[in-house]
Amino acid sequence: MTRQVPLYQAKAEFFRMLGHPVRIRVLELLQSGPVSVRDLLSEIEIEPSNLSQQLAVLRRSGIVVSIREGSTVSYALAGGDVAELLRAARRILTELLAGQTELLAELRQADRDTGLAPDPREPGLVVTRPARASSAVRGH
Repeated sequence: MTRQVPLYQAKAEFFRMLGHPVRIRVLELLQSGPVSVRDLLSEIEIEPSNLSQQLAVLRRSGIVVSIREGSTVSYALAGGDVAELLRAARRILTELLAGQTELLAELRQADRDTGLAPDPREPGLVVTRPARASSAVRGH
C-alpha cells in the first residue's frame, strides 16, 4: 500500500525543485513561448551540460516540455500556471524589497538624527566613531 504524501510536503518538494537560479531563469525565458536550447545557452551563459541537467529536472517535474523540430530542440512551459507563479513571486519580492527600502531609509534618517556614521562594510548598519584625542593626549 502506497502512502500519500501530505500536500504541504508535495509543495515543499515543488519549491525545492524550483530552488535553483538556472531553473528560474529558464522558466522566465520560456514565459514568452518556446525557446531553443541554443538560445537558452546564449541567454544564460552556462556550460551546456549544466543547462541540460537543469532542463532535465524541469522536464521530469512536468513543468516544461521539449519540442523537437528537425535537429533543433526547444523547450516550452507545460502550462500557464508557471508563468503566473513567476509573476506572483515578482510581486511578492517587489513588496518585500519595498519594505526593506523603507526600513533602510528610516535607519539612515535615524543615523543622521543621532550623528552616527554609516558602516561602509554593511549597508544599513552604523558604527560609532571614537572622539578624536586632544593634542595634549597625543603628546603634542
